Amino acid sequence: MSDSLTEIAQQLSAPRTVRNRKTAEVEVVTQVPKVQLIYAFNGTGKTRLSREFQQLIAPKVEDETSSARDKVLYYNAFTEDLFYWKNGQEEDAAPKLLIQPNSYTDWLLTLLRDLGQDANIVHYFQHYTNSKLTPLFSEDFTEVTFSLDRGDDEHIGNLKISKGEESNFIWSIFYTLLDQVVTILNVAEEDERETNQFDQLEYIFIDDPVSSLDENHLIELAVNLAQLIKSSKSGLKFVITTHSPLFYNVIFNELNKKSCYLLERKEDGTYSLIEKNGDSNKSFSYHLYLKQTLETAIVENKIQKYHFTLLRNLYEKTASFLGYPKWSELLPGDKDAYYHRIIQFTSHSTLPHEVVAEPSEPEKRTVGFLLTHLVENYSFWRKEETQNG
Repeated sequence: MSDSLTEIAQQLSAPRTVRNRKTAEVEVVTQVPKVQLIYAFNGTGKTRLSREFQQLIAPKVEDETSSARDKVLYYNAFTEDLFYWKNGQEEDAAPKLLIQPNSYTDWLLTLLRDLGQDANIVHYFQHYTNSKLTPLFSEDFTEVTFSLDRGDDEHIGNLKISKGEESNFIWSIFYTLLDQVVTILNVAEEDERETNQFDQLEYIFIDDPVSSLDENHLIELAVNLAQLIKSSKSGLKFVITTHSPLFYNVIFNELNKKSCYLLERKEDGTYSLIEKNGDSNKSFSYHLYLKQTLETAIVENKIQKYHFTLLRNLYEKTASFLGYPKWSELLPGDKDAYYHRIIQFTSHSTLPHEVVAEPSEPEKRTVGFLLTHLVENYSFWRKEETQNG
């Protein structure tokens, strides 16, 4: 069954019907599951799903006193877009990370400031990056500068941090808020809570938390998030989407009660939300699913731009499994620079004028050629072919 993203969002917010394993009788569960964990490949539509879900739970209304954040709090790529750099044009001017003012960030930052949470943000950020790298908020929480302690009573100030560190910083802000939400809502009596800002909150939607972390820190982040979710006693519901098999598996194993799905995009632009009952290895055989998706698109001549992302992903996973330091080392040697460039450009293009839905015929043939090359020339895939043939 294929649906639009709006219909997928409706499925995630609907009560569940389950079957009792002992009696085989159908039982209607009147509540949405506490945790819904969704795996999807990059480019499938996870971020758009988070927006559809937000609009479904808290649609925009004319009443300015109503707000989506009253019912749903989300973290996704749009959250990161609210932060941007101002590089000093004048001599010795400090580069600053600015926080775009709107109703959401004004509310978020005022709340964190009033709750005195800047120290906790710094703590989480330094834990996942560098204990000597310190963010400093402006008094009104609208600007952030960064300095580095050299360990010899000297500081390097006014740094522009890397994109990965920036993503970690933004996640640290959200995670600090989430920690406060869970802690405050765990107080049963509303009049005894530190703030009543979260009293109407129903859902937390988290789309792909920091993917720039190394494996050890990513595992730790997933464990900490799962522990925080388990500590929630207020009836909050959590929807978590990710493209990382590692992150998916850690969350899957840490949380006992959850509903798990694979979000799949069809060639006609519709989607399927397929229920799964195991970790990524047992539920959807990640690498085999990638290969099957590409083979189907090639046979049916329905290759789209996002298939280059899947092809790159397949090369990356194969290279990692076989011990190659770079996925590009698996490319055909005669034109490896060309193949590397076309995969890089097509799978990471971000500028609007670069986005063309339909690849050219040579690009389509390249997908088929590179998939065949991978399967026929590397022992991992030859073994898979033998086992399945």
